[in-house]
Amino acid sequence: MSQTASRQRLPATSSRWSLVFVRLALGIPMLISGVGKVLAIGPKSMGIAGFAGFLASLGVPLPTIAAWGVGLLELVGGILLLVGLAVRVTSALVAINMLVATVLVHLPNGYPATSGGIELTLALTLVAVALVVSGPGALSVEYALRDQDDLSSDSSQSRSTEG
Repeated sequence: MSQTASRQRLPATSSRWSLVFVRLALGIPMLISGVGKVLAIGPKSMGIAGFAGFLASLGVPLPTIAAWGVGLLELVGGILLLVGLAVRVTSALVAINMLVATVLVHLPNGYPATSGGIELTLALTLVAVALVVSGPGALSVEYALRDQDDLSSDSSQSRSTEG
């Protein structure tokens, strides 16, 4: 009997913990891209002015505002994904961001990432959608806060039934 219970518990437990790696797979590239856009440092350093110029060359309206929006989404969103806070909302915004990048920038270059194609941005879009559907997983601030809320509601319910 305990072997059956253990088998039933394993998929739920492993899927909750595997989401940590999914968040890392999305959060790390977002953070690195955001640091490059907003702070102009790191391997993808472009700065807001450089990124706004790139967006203007694509015909994006209000390119400076768009550059700040995308840069802050990637920077702050990357941090939120790494710690596991507001994961579904952040992932939805990142999915939209990556889908726009896929269509606007990478689609004309074909599939391979080595030629600037859709391979990476499409994968990041799908990872973001997976997090929208699944949520943050076990090792996250959201999970810790939810557990804390559950504990406090359990203790308040037990106090109200005792009195």
